[in-house]
Parts: sequence; structure tokens; C-alpha cells
Amino acid sequence: MDIRIEDFAHLDSRAVAAEMGDVSIVFPADVEHAVAEVIGAVKKRGNAALIEYTERFDGVRLEEDNLRVDLEEIHTAAEGVDISVKRALANAVERVRAFHSRGIPRDWDFTDELGNVLGQKCTPLERVGIYIPGGKASYPSSLIMTAVPAITAGVRQLAVVSPPSSFEPPSALCAALCLVGCTDEVYRVGGVQAVAALALGTESIHRVDKIVGPGNVYVTMAKRALYAHVDIDMVAGPSEILIIADGSVHPRITAVDLLAQAEHDERARGLCVTTSRKHAGEVRRWVLDLAGTSPRRSILERSLTDHGRIYVVRDLEAAVNLANAVAPEHLELQIEDFRTILPKIKNAGAIFLGPHSAESFGDYIAGPSHVLPTSGTARFFSPLNVLSFVKFSSIVEMSERGVRELGMEASTLADAEGLAAHGDSVRFRMEGANGDGN
Repeated sequence: MDIRIEDFAHLDSRAVAAEMGDVSIVFPADVEHAVAEVIGAVKKRGNAALIEYTERFDGVRLEEDNLRVDLEEIHTAAEGVDISVKRALANAVERVRAFHSRGIPRDWDFTDELGNVLGQKCTPLERVGIYIPGGKASYPSSLIMTAVPAITAGVRQLAVVSPPSSFEPPSALCAALCLVGCTDEVYRVGGVQAVAALALGTESIHRVDKIVGPGNVYVTMAKRALYAHVDIDMVAGPSEILIIADGSVHPRITAVDLLAQAEHDERARGLCVTTSRKHAGEVRRWVLDLAGTSPRRSILERSLTDHGRIYVVRDLEAAVNLANAVAPEHLELQIEDFRTILPKIKNAGAIFLGPHSAESFGDYIAGPSHVLPTSGTARFFSPLNVLSFVKFSSIVEMSERGVRELGMEASTLADAEGLAAHGDSVRFRMEGANGDGN
């Protein structure tokens, strides 16, 4: 196991930034083929395909009448969850709701100097599908971080899908379903087949307008492949963190935050950019010591060796340039003067300020959603939020004066583009506005 220290202090920061920022989401050919097969089967055979692939991949034989998890089963599975876990989940729900309620958009309009009324109408999506990973663990935090912003935005129908193992009691996911209040439509189906059902619809699962929620490479590939049929939150790659450190924070804190990201999976990326060679060496020692005793050591070994790096740069300006080029999912500013540096950060999914702000707070309970852009897409994508669950319509109400004073220019532009009917639709109205029409 190793995490390399690389000295970039003598190099041009822009060249280094280009190297570090060259990350793309690539799907192997066998993954694309497998995903296409399952999507095609669900499109053709509906529920029968869901049952077949759930038995093949999850080892569970379902029937059509138990694809849906009934309310009594959800409550029973939630009852066995430790009370301390329920309290933590309840607090997370309230904090996430409080955060996102501040961002609810509103309708607006104004009347311009010609008497035209112009504005914007905001409409929540009608129906959203939420994918919750399963397998070896249950992820109630993923439900909270996706469902609560959707409900806060005004979405009326939520369809939750997750592999059958997620509902075996005691189930923290079921406890979260009860606390969030989205128990109406819950299905014990996971994987590509669940994503396809949400996007295309089956006899039991009605199609949705948008699919959100994390998943493995097959689920992510399925979301991308079905984007023409349904909106998605984003195409997410492996989880990642970049920590800018000036040596003012204890190296053990820097190290454990790198490990917290690396333990997600073997492809997770943990990067530290520091202005102190001494701090770099201390962080490396702590990383290796802590990783050696971790219950997820095998995952950490692969992640750190393949994707863990500590970069030494000449100053904080170079560190910021690197961070902006990488556009990390998570960015921690473990520096003394972080408020001065914050305005210079242009690309990051979530930014954690100062020594106390562990990225794990963002994962579970701080308030913002932990569904964040990865693999450099923070250059143009935002974290999941209430705006992810609404659509906007423009409002135009022309006045007679507006028709008279803007009509000539509108028809001139239409004629310039060779669109005669466009021009005529304005000219006929101008005749009425000028008192010349019938």
C-alpha cells in the first residue's frame, strides 16, 4: 500500500492542473453491452424481465404481486432499527429540509415600459424516481439527500426502488422512508432493471419524469443510456476529495479525511495539495498507519495506490489553480485564511471550510444534498437541490403599445431569417394595434 508524494513546486501550475484535471467517466464495452441487454428486455417484457433479472443478480425470486413493498412491511422493518439511529435520521431529515427550503424558487413577473407583462412560471416535476443502492449495506442517507429536496420542491409522486436486501429487517432505509414520508410507492427492485422500469414503465411501475440517486457503474450507465427517455440528476463517476492544506491543521485530520473518501471503493480518489513538504510527509505517515488497521484495508490499498496522491506546490495560488482544474466533488480548505481563498474557488461540488468541517458532515447531516458532480463535472454541474426538481416556463403578455413599438423590429428579424409566416404573425397584429385591422 502506498500514497505517493509528488513535488510540483517547480512546475508551471497550469500544466500540472491540466494533468490532474484529466479525468473522464469511461464505461467498459462489456458494461455497455450488459446494460443494453437488460434495458431491451424490460422494454419488451416489463415485469417479467424485472423478476428474471432480480432472481439472476440478487438471488431473490419475486412475483408480480410483491414487487411493491407494502406499508405494513416497511413499518415492521423500521421497528427493529436502533432508537439512536432513528433519532439521527430524524435530525438529518429536518436539517436537509431546512436547508433546501431556503432555495425554493418562485413565480415572478414584471411590467416593462411598454406595458408588456413578462415573467417566469415555476412548476415542480410531477413524478420522480429515486434509486437507492443496496447489496452489502443499506443507504438511508441517500434517500434523505434525494427525496427531501424533491418533496421540498413540490414533487407530488415519488417512486423509490432498491434491491430486495434493503428491506430485510431491521432496515434503516425503511426507517428513513417513514421519517421522510414517501412510503406510497416503494419497489424491491434494483440494478439496471429498476432504472429501466422507472424510465420506460412496466405493468407495475409507472414511468417517471426524472431519476435521481447514486449507483454502481451499471446503474450509472443505465441512467446515461436512458437519458433520452427521462431526465437524470447526473452521470457520476467514482467519489473524490481534494484537500488544500497549509500545515495549520493536524496531519492526522488530513489523513483520515483522505481515507474517508478512499474507503468508498477501489476507484475513489483522494488528493491532498499542500504548500508544506513537512506536512506532506506527516500526512503520508498517518494515512499508512490508519489504513493498516482499517476494516476496509483491502479497498484502501487499491484506492490509495492507484488514485491517492499528495502534491507539494509552491504557494496557495498554485493550490487553488489545481483545485479549479480538478473541479473535485468534495473540496476541503484546511488552511488558516480560508475565507480569503474561498472567493477564488470556481469549481467544486461542495466546499468544506476550516479544521472542523469534515466531509462526512456533508454526507449525512449538515443540510446540503450529498449528491454531487464528480470527475471534473463540477465545472458545469451543481449539487442536487430544489432546482433539480422544477422546470420553468417563460410568460409573455404583449400590450397593444408593445405590439406597435416592437412589431416592426420583430418582423424585420423574422424576414432576415427567411421566416415569412413569423413576420406575418406580427404584422397582422400590428394592423390591429394600429386600428387598421378587422
